[in-house]
Amino acid sequence: MAAASDNRLVDKVVVVTGASSGIGRGSAQEFARAGATVVLAARRGYVLEQMAHDFESAGYRALALAVDVSKSDEVEILAQTVIERFGRIDVWVNNAGVGVVGRFEEVPLKLHEQVIQTNLLGAMYGCYHALRHFRSRQQGVLINVSSMFGKLPGPYWSSYIASKFALNGLGDALRQELRQNQQRDIHVCTVLPMTTDTPFFAHAGNFTGREIGLPNPIHDPQLVIDTIVRLAIEPEDEVIIGNAGRLVNAVHNLVPGAIENLFGSQAHRLQFDNTSPAQTTSGAVQQPMQVGTQVEGGHLRKSA
Repeated sequence: MAAASDNRLVDKVVVVTGASSGIGRGSAQEFARAGATVVLAARRGYVLEQMAHDFESAGYRALALAVDVSKSDEVEILAQTVIERFGRIDVWVNNAGVGVVGRFEEVPLKLHEQVIQTNLLGAMYGCYHALRHFRSRQQGVLINVSSMFGKLPGPYWSSYIASKFALNGLGDALRQELRQNQQRDIHVCTVLPMTTDTPFFAHAGNFTGREIGLPNPIHDPQLVIDTIVRLAIEPEDEVIIGNAGRLVNAVHNLVPGAIENLFGSQAHRLQFDNTSPAQTTSGAVQQPMQVGTQVEGGHLRKSA
C-alpha cells in the first residue's frame, strides 16, 4: 500500500478505536505497515489479541486493549495506559461507531441512547484525553470518523444521524479553539464517508422488519482507510470521501430542500420496497457480535 512506504509514520504512536473490523481494522493495518506503533482499541478484546499477534508475527508493533468507548473511565484508562507504555500519543483516531435503523419511535429508546453514547460521547471522551495530551506536547493529530449522514439528513437512521451531525460540530468547535489559542501543530480532522463496504450494516440494529438496504454508490473501504492514514501526516480540517459525496454535498448547499426530498424518498423505497423480510435485532449496539471481523462487508462482491 502507498501508506506503507511513507517513513513519516515510522515510530509514531497511533490509537485506533473500533479497531476490530471495518475502517478501524483496515486503518490499523496500514498504520502498522507504515512503521507506526498501533494501539488497537475495541470491545472485542479476543479479536484484537489475534490482530496484535498477527501484527507482531509480521514484524509490526501493536498493543491490544479491550475498551468500550461509551464508558468514560475506560477511555481514560486507555489514554493513560498508552502514555505510560509508550511515553506519548501522536495520532488518535476516533472510529468506533454503532447504528440502528427503523422509524424513530419504533426503535427502543435505550438503543437510541446507546448510539449517542458510543458515537458522540465516546468520541468526545477520546477527544478530551487526546487533546489534553496533545496540548502538553504542543502537537498531535486527532481524526474523527464521521459520515456524510452528518451533513445530509435522511430517514430511519435518526440517532446515528444526530450523533454524526454533532460530531461534525464538535470538530468545528475544537478547530476554532485551537486556532484562537495559536495551537498550529495540533490538528482536528473530520472524515466523512458515504456508504462504505464494511461490516457496519451487519452490526447495525434493525427495527424495520426488512433487510437493511444500502444506498448506492457503495465505496471501497480502502478509500477511507487511505484518507485516514494520509491525514495522520498531512492533516486537513474535513475530507468528504468519494466524488458522489462531494457532488451531493455541493448540490445540497445550493438546493437543500430538493436534495433532502430526493434522498428521503430514495431511502424509503430502498428500505421498505426493495428488500426482503428480516427479523428485528439490536445488532451490536449494546453488545459486540462475533460476526463481522473483516475490513470488508462483502456488499461490493454481491453487487458486482
